Amino acid sequence: MLNSLGGTVTFTTTSPTVVTLSTVLTEGTAIQFAVSSGGTLPTGISALTTYYLFNVNGLTANLLNVAGSLVNVTGAGSGTFSVSLLVDIPTTQNGIIVSDVNRFVLALGCNDYGSATLDPLLVRWSDQDNQYQWTPDATNQAGSLRLSHGSSIVSWMIARQEILLFTESSLYSLQYFGPPVVWGSQLLADNISIVGRNCVTLASGVVYWMGVDKFYAYNGRVQTLNCDLRRFVFSNLNHDQIGLIYSGSNEGFNEVWWLYPSKNSNEIDRYVIYNYAENVWYYGTLERSAWIDSGLRALPISATYDSTTQTGRLIAQESGLNDNTDGTDLPIHAYISSSEFDIGDGNSFGFVWRVVPDVTFANSENTPGGLAPRVDLSLSALRNSGSGIGSAKTETVTLVAPETALDTEKFTGQVYMRLRGRQMAMRLESNQVNTAWQAGTQRIDVRTDGRR
Repeated sequence: MLNSLGGTVTFTTTSPTVVTLSTVLTEGTAIQFAVSSGGTLPTGISALTTYYLFNVNGLTANLLNVAGSLVNVTGAGSGTFSVSLLVDIPTTQNGIIVSDVNRFVLALGCNDYGSATLDPLLVRWSDQDNQYQWTPDATNQAGSLRLSHGSSIVSWMIARQEILLFTESSLYSLQYFGPPVVWGSQLLADNISIVGRNCVTLASGVVYWMGVDKFYAYNGRVQTLNCDLRRFVFSNLNHDQIGLIYSGSNEGFNEVWWLYPSKNSNEIDRYVIYNYAENVWYYGTLERSAWIDSGLRALPISATYDSTTQTGRLIAQESGLNDNTDGTDLPIHAYISSSEFDIGDGNSFGFVWRVVPDVTFANSENTPGGLAPRVDLSLSALRNSGSGIGSAKTETVTLVAPETALDTEKFTGQVYMRLRGRQMAMRLESNQVNTAWQAGTQRIDVRTDGRR
């Protein structure tokens, strides 16, 4: 802890005494002293008493007592003397961040000056470029402020030219103004929500986070994200384990991920993704407990966790074509499904007899057994919106020849399936190793086939 990093000291029995420090501290720093086991402090120095550094010159200084008088030492004492406490440095806090641009250390939700009681809305900061000086003074920039909305600081994010602080019901902007104000806060939004500490992500200059029943974004103003999967996600969320929810970005694919535990799971087993470039949402199942984007690495890194063995692995995401989480190549079950579509607002039945697929298998390979990359193309038909699926047909689209410098990629050109319904839905699906694919525009030969 910072308050115990003062190092060792020596005292000279002069008047006033001179202390020699092993750690560089600044003018006015409030400190307390202790002695190693079996020793005694010099006469004139008392344990659990606060003194202030005065006339600091490098590693030497004089001492002032609380009355402002110079301190004298008449007896040498024995043992090794140390700075036992850097007074006024927060001893308890919910979070610590460093403003790397302005060079301050900030404690979020911490104890106040002269108190050991945690105030969950209090923000304190050290002097600029000095993590040891937390006592406000006219000669430094240490200080504090208290947020007024909410009951505790839940999460935080260093964004562009500001630090964002989230309480359970509001969002604040903390900005550096310089002396005498130093740091000031502004309420950006009230009556919002946030599920936990790790559900906030910065991607392409926008801050995204997960609330208790919706998703939010902040790009200068707070807005609710339009999420097609909102009911799917929040109706199947284990609210007793929302503290596990983790968010991360996948900048290479313009994605923000939220990893969360489903209703019947005590560990993370699902994800929901927002693609901010295409403004679309998608979801899946994945057991991960943490995520960090590529940054200085070539790939995003995630972590698994086994609650039985209490062990985990670091996983290189977006690497290869298969699931190699446990060291064995397994297929990745992938699919995309359309919503129901119809002819003429569903007033008439449609009859399908042929589909012309549009799929690319770029970078795919044959399986170890020699099977070519393939996807299953399915059509499901409904008699009406409430009938459920009445019939379904599935055909396989297979890579015939990969793209070469002299030719384009070849795959199954058309599939035949007889299907009749008032509404239909299409699905493309794969569950085979070494297979990657992208769906283009599928063409369906369909004609009107009566109203009954």
